[in-house]
Amino acid sequence: MKIFDLSHLINNETTIYPGSVKPSIKITGDIIENGYSEHELTLGTHTGTHVDAPSHMILNGKSLDQLPFQKYIGKAIVIPCKGRKEIDVTYLETFKEKISQVNYILFYTGWDKNWKSSDYLGDYPTLTPEATQWLTDFNLDGLGFDVISVDKVKVTYQINHHTLLKHEILIIENLTQLDQLPSDIFTFQCIPLKIENADGSPIRAIAIVND
Repeated sequence: MKIFDLSHLINNETTIYPGSVKPSIKITGDIIENGYSEHELTLGTHTGTHVDAPSHMILNGKSLDQLPFQKYIGKAIVIPCKGRKEIDVTYLETFKEKISQVNYILFYTGWDKNWKSSDYLGDYPTLTPEATQWLTDFNLDGLGFDVISVDKVKVTYQINHHTLLKHEILIIENLTQLDQLPSDIFTFQCIPLKIENADGSPIRAIAIVND
């Protein structure tokens, strides 16, 4: 069995979505001075590698703590999308058989190489609205991306967010190292912090691949 860490490191320089809370990590306890080590964390619920709840965009949508725990663990595949400008239905149809067998799809674009760069907020690949709608016909618990959002940063209406979250399909953003994963089915985990009424949460996303 192999375990792959698919999460970015959170620190004071972590890339954030425009307008989001900038993470801050401060030392509040020092072993030499205080006899213990402790830090104060200031984080938005969508900091770093994180999961979006339906309540993030949908009025009266469920928060992460209201969803069944098993929703955060399931079978997954990676769909390679590096070099593509968009991810459309025609392309996804070539993976239809595998999609029907899993709970999660992770989209590998290679955009994580731009992490901590202004390019990360640039013209990254996204699903077309038609492709997003097409995916709601499957028994999916979530979709994961190695980009900052399932929609473009500059759009006025985040249609992909609304379509997926309305169907209680979780959105995992800011994944990394998806190129390490196999083309076969593996186990994916995106367990959030147990925060009351959470519209999102940082996660330690991992993939478990059996030898």
